[in-house]
Amino acid sequence: MKLNMKFGVVFCFVCVLCTVAELSSCASDSPAEKKVSVPEVDVSSYSGEQDEPGRFREIWAYLMDGEEEYLDFSYPISDIGYFGAGINTFGELIGVPDRLEIAEYTGRVHLVVADNSRALTHFCLDPQYPVRDSLLQEIAEASADFDGVQIDFELVSERDREHFFSFLGELKNLVAPKPLSVAIPARTRDISGDPYSYSSIVPYVDRILIMAYDEHWSGGSPGPVASMDWCASVSEYARSQIPLGKLIMGLPFYGRAWGTPNTSKAYRFSTLSELMAEKKILPASVDRSSGHPNFSYTELVSVSVYFDDAQSVFSRAEMYRTAGVDKIGFWRLGQEAPGIWEMLRIE
Repeated sequence: MKLNMKFGVVFCFVCVLCTVAELSSCASDSPAEKKVSVPEVDVSSYSGEQDEPGRFREIWAYLMDGEEEYLDFSYPISDIGYFGAGINTFGELIGVPDRLEIAEYTGRVHLVVADNSRALTHFCLDPQYPVRDSLLQEIAEASADFDGVQIDFELVSERDREHFFSFLGELKNLVAPKPLSVAIPARTRDISGDPYSYSSIVPYVDRILIMAYDEHWSGGSPGPVASMDWCASVSEYARSQIPLGKLIMGLPFYGRAWGTPNTSKAYRFSTLSELMAEKKILPASVDRSSGHPNFSYTELVSVSVYFDDAQSVFSRAEMYRTAGVDKIGFWRLGQEAPGIWEMLRIE
């Protein structure tokens, strides 16, 4: 979900629909000059009730390495998830962003370590392999330039469930007193053997960001990336499993498009012959100049686009706030309708 960076077409569509006001520049006039210190992480449970719409205790936002121009220092953002370091074929930490690229930002900056390979994740989590300890040390050393660390392993297998928990526990001890956070998928119920069991992860981390998006994804049927009803169910379940002091509800800035029919597929010769007959492709019109037969035809495609503007993002944030959630996080900077930042504030 979070690792896919393929929303260009959708964003062009969104830009057409956004108002001129929303697309206006939000450049900072006077960035703060003094860096904030990292406060102690509050792991207690509290109500989070606030009277003022749009006011949160923490507002997190992900920033891609190389897209620093999208970070406006005037935005009400308490925490940046700097995306992102990864793991190479040998289980070594790579791609750590340079914190100095956003040196003027005065909030907390968390190093995000991401991986979306089930096999590689297993290789790095299972203690029987020698890379686990060295990877933990590399992450701890890389955290020296950051205010915290976040783990975003999106394909942990059920078999590695306990290894994942212990990995988080060991890393927490290594980076302390800096906070350790984890980004995990949305759930609406308990799943037997779930490596992302909310209540099981709670003891090992200081913050848990629930990625409440991709309800409808690129390989599925068209629909909202994160509908209000679905998000309400995810939030209700999360609040029942995670102390409010640790809970961050994630919100998407991006949209998605689905086209029908989907013409990208592999063909056997018999079906291809049927297609040529259907589209009236004559043998004489097949191009053989390259040595490989090929032809083209035009297809009418119906496209469905679901996206979020400032108002829909704010409505979802307010739904979380009024339910008692006082920490939210956005995926990701550069994808949003800028007007959202005028609606939010930090407590």
